[in-house]
Amino acid sequence: MDIVQDALEKMGVPWEEVSVLQDKDGVVVARVVSQAHSFVIKCFRGEDFRREIANYRMLAGLDVPTLSVAAATDSAILLEDIASSPLFRLGREHDMDDPAVAKGLARWYRRLHQRGYAYTALHGAEMYDESDFFTLENIRRIQEKTGTQGEAAWRLLDVHFDAICRALRRVRRTITYNDFYYTNMIVAKDLSSAFMFDYNLMGKGYAYADVRNVTSALSTHSKEAFLTEYGPWDALEAAVDAVVSPVVTLYLACQRQPFPSWAASSLEALRTDFCADVERLVDWAGDCTL
Repeated sequence: MDIVQDALEKMGVPWEEVSVLQDKDGVVVARVVSQAHSFVIKCFRGEDFRREIANYRMLAGLDVPTLSVAAATDSAILLEDIASSPLFRLGREHDMDDPAVAKGLARWYRRLHQRGYAYTALHGAEMYDESDFFTLENIRRIQEKTGTQGEAAWRLLDVHFDAICRALRRVRRTITYNDFYYTNMIVAKDLSSAFMFDYNLMGKGYAYADVRNVTSALSTHSKEAFLTEYGPWDALEAAVDAVVSPVVTLYLACQRQPFPSWAASSLEALRTDFCADVERLVDWAGDCTL
């Protein structure tokens, strides 16, 4: 509680009531009642997740819809409380089966990506990029942690690693959200729009990673609605993503104890589709002289 009160004092925000909603991984989230208004404050103990504060400023500057920011310090941010909004609500699980919500999400992601290309061209060198985890050293760590050293997929990846990295360097970078789940979603009550919040994993990446991330969570007809509304994507990005994203997912999963369930499909892919995906990308690399 002290960290929240200290942040509010630095912001110059008086409060009548503070209730902690979450205290996890060095991030404290609390609801604040101030002068008859309700807000949500996020306080960051560590340096890494403080990039979320800068990400809110970035999105506002790019005119990408996001939560309103009432105040901020270098380690905390005070946001509008969607629970009190007359226009918006938090996402619900059944939203994943609603084509109207999927279309709203597609418009938000398309705007994020379109406006992100120019931004990352200027500022990308300093941005978080999940593909930076795609290294031979990290692949060795995955093998050791998962006991999969004998899988043919790793041998094939090792042989063609340089060609894959050339393909990865070729795809265009934009701003990517990276962390899709309905609990991180805001939906207009009239279903006219939707957007994401919680930007601690937002950074630089290729647009298809977000497209894959969203559509893998949607029902079939919502996925179709999203893809139609979003428009075309780069097929090379999809080929790169099929190889790079399972490795990145496994690396991130191996940082946790116990091994998380959300990485099980990537682990299974090593024994099923991964070799074919590597060969497909390598063939493409040869054809395109990447």
